[in-house]
Amino acid sequence: MDIQDEIKQQITDNDIILFMKGTPEMPQCGFSMQTAQALQACQAKFAYVDVLANPDVRENLPKVSNWPTFPQVFVNGELIGGCDIVLDLYQKGELQKILETA
Repeated sequence: MDIQDEIKQQITDNDIILFMKGTPEMPQCGFSMQTAQALQACQAKFAYVDVLANPDVRENLPKVSNWPTFPQVFVNGELIGGCDIVLDLYQKGELQKILETA
């Protein structure tokens, strides 16, 4: 299985997955930290992939998702967006509703 197929499999196998720099406990960028905190504030159980520890994922995920930056959040196989979109959804109270569908 090539790396793009592996990424697609991770997205499919996890109801909620966050591709981020670092981990939720030790984020390596402010955007990743804010996104993980928004998911945690919604009490969502989510998988994550540290793209800094997985350079193949970091290089290939933008090709799979057509989204150039990190973090990236997928819910039910669909790209929700990055930090700005996730925070906007959280502040509007919409993120919780989206996560509840997972």
